[in-house]
Amino acid sequence: MMITRHIEVTFQREGIHKYPAALEDPNLADVSFLGYPHRHMFHFRVRISVTHNDRDIEFIQFKRWIESLYSEQSGGLQLDYQSCEMIAEKLIFTIADRYPGRAMTVQVFEDGENGAILEWNP
Repeated sequence: MMITRHIEVTFQREGIHKYPAALEDPNLADVSFLGYPHRHMFHFRVRISVTHNDRDIEFIQFKRWIESLYSEQSGGLQLDYQSCEMIAEKLIFTIADRYPGRAMTVQVFEDGENGAILEWNP
């Protein structure tokens, strides 16, 4: 029997983004308002593999590090046109640079309702 281990952290950040295609695509006419800058509370859930029960990645330190990526000192959530998928993918690559070879799942949801789930299995 094989056991896989992960840690998981969650946090939220306010951000403003837009979906420019919503202003031009007739198929998006009913959501054309998304083409203008609008605010969301982005909810993050990040899961990463660990190798033993004493956690080779301490989750409080891991969470603090990820949150620091979006701190006011680092400019907060600079989103422009980024979708939840784009935000999650960028975060996966940032985490993979620091913790190579780890499986992870990153979820980014707008206002805790709708969002994206990306999985990375190196």
